[in-house]
Amino acid sequence: MRSYTIGRAARLLGVSPDTVRRWADSGRIPTRREESGAGRRLIDGHDLAAFSVALAADAGSGDDGEQAYTTARNAFPGIITAVRLGDVAAQVEVQAGPHRLVSLLTREAVEELGLAVGMEAVARVKATNVHIDRV
Repeated sequence: MRSYTIGRAARLLGVSPDTVRRWADSGRIPTRREESGAGRRLIDGHDLAAFSVALAADAGSGDDGEQAYTTARNAFPGIITAVRLGDVAAQVEVQAGPHRLVSLLTREAVEELGLAVGMEAVARVKATNVHIDRV
């Protein structure tokens, strides 16, 4: 399972690293220390995915309608929060800051990219299609 530094988690959540540190210090998001000599705090991908969903739900209640991405070629860097596989089709959800994006694609594409919950990804949007790029 991939882990994220405080800085990388901040970028994915759309907040400052200091905000993520405060959330970690208050126990809102669990962290652990890096095993190498650096001792940086890391956030497990599953924990970050769950936290990003909860954070977006909280933010969605006070949405002012302003959207940061406005063109047809939007790129939403985020974290995969759900993968649902069918026999032929699949559904992948990406939480990009306050934005939840859902892509319907083939099961084969999900398996080829190795998409999984907690993994960093970029959702690219054009018209009504959402494509997921593995990072």
